[in-house]
Amino acid sequence: MLELRRLRLLHELAQRGTIAEVAAALAYSPSTVSQQLSLLEREAGTALLEPDGRRVRLTAQGRLLAAHAARALELDEAARAELSSSRGAQTRVRIAVMSTAAQALVPATLTLLADRAPQVRLEAVELPPEEGLFELTARAFDLVVAEQYPGHTRELRDGVDKVVLGVDPIRLALPRDDVAESLSDLADRSWIFEPRGTAVRQWAVQQCRAAGFEPDVRFDATDLVAHVRMVAAGHAVAMLPDLVWTGERDTVRLRDLPGTPVRQIFAATRASSRDSTTIDTVRTALADALAAHRPR
Repeated sequence: MLELRRLRLLHELAQRGTIAEVAAALAYSPSTVSQQLSLLEREAGTALLEPDGRRVRLTAQGRLLAAHAARALELDEAARAELSSSRGAQTRVRIAVMSTAAQALVPATLTLLADRAPQVRLEAVELPPEEGLFELTARAFDLVVAEQYPGHTRELRDGVDKVVLGVDPIRLALPRDDVAESLSDLADRSWIFEPRGTAVRQWAVQQCRAAGFEPDVRFDATDLVAHVRMVAAGHAVAMLPDLVWTGERDTVRLRDLPGTPVRQIFAATRASSRDSTTIDTVRTALADALAAHRPR
């Protein structure tokens, strides 16, 4: 018999690449992970790992068994979800959400769930979409709220389902005393963007280039609240989604971008959770919270 907990360690190693990262993710010591993988090799009757410098890598047999481990974990998850739903027990759902969703959607979602499904225990962690989607496949989370911008699609690994929750308009944010009315008026302004390499940064730069100029990006920040404050102080202009506004927005001027673009907000789950009524309840509450969001 192949022990499921050891199979999960092999699956994690296939996802993360090093024993140290597996240990950190699962709160084990590296020596414990190594010992358990050695026991799995004995159970399998073949070498699953081989040296790779100071690290190890999966052998051909290790990769084969890791693929079977992923399927075994999916079956285990589906069985647990069905049993939990059938007995109406309190169910924990772990979600990873991007920053704006953490601020604008999670509180409203919790309020909806308290009325609709009080037995659901929702645990939320704020993470960038790229990291959250990786951790979804590694089983750290049950659902991830992420976004994609027009013309930019996010990579989804095999075994991941995506459901669109709704859309979020993106607008120009200007200081209150800035008289510009359109993107083409902002060629000489200082900009604040998210860091290089992010999909939204690439998208925003392309909007400026389409308007005929290269943006003067002087400030980088992952926190969109920092963008708002920089704009309100008169030091930069920005492109901001409506979800950033959870309170008053009269500290800045908002103007539409060409084509009135929107970003797509979606929920990603593992395919093995496709029939989970609990996860569907959480996903529906998230969609309803997004639909009800009205920036003031």
